[in-house]
Amino acid sequence: MLRNRLITAAVLVPLVVAGILLLPSDVFAWVLGLLVLIAAREMGQLGGLRQPLWQAIYVAMLVLGLWGIQELFTSNTGQPVLLLAGVFWILVTAWLVMRRAPLEQVEGVRPLVLLGGGLLLVFAWFAVLALHQREHIGPSLVLFLFILIWVADSGAYFAGRAWGERKLAPVVSPGKTWAGAGGALLGAIVCAVILDQLALVPVTLPALILLCLLVTVVSIGGDLFESLLKRQAGVKDSGKLLPGHGGALDRIDSLIAAAPVFVVGLGMLELFA
Repeated sequence: MLRNRLITAAVLVPLVVAGILLLPSDVFAWVLGLLVLIAAREMGQLGGLRQPLWQAIYVAMLVLGLWGIQELFTSNTGQPVLLLAGVFWILVTAWLVMRRAPLEQVEGVRPLVLLGGGLLLVFAWFAVLALHQREHIGPSLVLFLFILIWVADSGAYFAGRAWGERKLAPVVSPGKTWAGAGGALLGAIVCAVILDQLALVPVTLPALILLCLLVTVVSIGGDLFESLLKRQAGVKDSGKLLPGHGGALDRIDSLIAAAPVFVVGLGMLELFA
């Protein structure tokens, strides 16, 4: 399992880095949009859509959502929408960590999952694209966001394996531990120091540390949220697209939560800097 994950990562990471840094924002939007639509199909399955036709209709609706949010908002006017998404993820993360009620498998179509999951995918796409479109530093900031999530995920994995005993959210995701969360937060602090040294944004180091810690916390919440949906749907992975990693949604669940919080938080810090 670990071998497959490492091989897949070794292939994908250079492609992702090159795409972020080299593609123009309009092309990057299409590539990222394709990934989001693949994840949308998996979200449709988790929401109870079993027939390919209904899955295709759901994906088509997400295409309209991506087009609509880009037409209605710019990176500046869309801040309230991203703020709403960020507040949602903060509250959901706290709820999932505290949840102790047993989970049961849910049968049939779940309209709230389909609607909410679709909106969250659209908001995350818009957040990453808005960040990428920042003049000069946008691609570098997007790459930093990805690295922050990767480092946090790796820190959680290795710290959890070494010292993980107390479960973080035993009902939702028994594999996650408080030690793993600590490893993720430690990685976030390291990333904040690196971002400060790069001097990409006019924000103090303490502020960057707080932002990276918050983004890391909600990225864990994004992972937990997808775990909740998978447990309710009775599946282990959202798909089989990536060997050792599951589906597209399994790979971007943390990004879906982290992107709006990072974009809004960074904007607020710059505003008051």
